[in-house]
Amino acid sequence: MKQAFLVFIGGGLGSVARYLLSLKLNNLENTIPFGTLIANVLGSLFIGLIFGYMSKSGSLSENHSLLLATGFCGGFTTFSTFAYENHLYVKNGDYFSFLPYMAISVILGIAAVFLGLYLAKIV
Repeated sequence: MKQAFLVFIGGGLGSVARYLLSLKLNNLENTIPFGTLIANVLGSLFIGLIFGYMSKSGSLSENHSLLLATGFCGGFTTFSTFAYENHLYVKNGDYFSFLPYMAISVILGIAAVFLGLYLAKIV
């Protein structure tokens, strides 16, 4: 039960952080929903840092991983919102927004995980 509670707390904090970021950065005037993009890239960086640090030092426990990676990063990142926003672009025929947003999100997300793993190993 303790582990489920850790995921619950981390997920709640991550979700609130994502919501606040989206309030600040997602608006109808921008072509790309920057709040979602930044949340996904930062969450990818965080999870790379967390697992990289765990791999290097071995000092983070399974409970830390559940709180930070599964909970916080799981609540902070938002693949479902990303997928829905892309659906809206395609539905509206806005391929000039869809293609760069999709490509940038995927490429930066994966690159951020690699960067986090790299940074954790050299720090």
